[in-house]
Amino acid sequence: QVQLAESGGGLVQAGGSLRLSCAASGRTSAIYIMGWFRQAPGKEREFVAAIKWNSGSTYTADSVKGRFAISRDNARNTVSLQMNSLKPEDTAVYYCAAARYSGPYSTMTFEYDYWGQGTQVTVSS
Repeated sequence: QVQLAESGGGLVQAGGSLRLSCAASGRTSAIYIMGWFRQAPGKEREFVAAIKWNSGSTYTADSVKGRFAISRDNARNTVSLQMNSLKPEDTAVYYCAAARYSGPYSTMTFEYDYWGQGTQVTVSS
């Protein structure tokens, strides 16, 4: 089992920045890829970014490309999401997720085995 704990959410004005962190514990050697998803009220959970645990290859949704960046610290078993130039439409609960195996897309919720509790990000206009 892998446990994930997010931190770093909060309230920020449009144009501001936030950095989310996700600490993984437990059987972290089983992790193949870690990702960030978000879910706004009344909407489905959507992919934001992902990073392969060993290679460091990254994937980023078009909606946040150029503004958000995902990174990892294998020694500390953490993954971070640096969010810049935030917009009100970025407001959502952000979830950290981890997958044990390679999926066909790496961007779909069904490909991930473990999830954190989520952290709220609110961007005011």
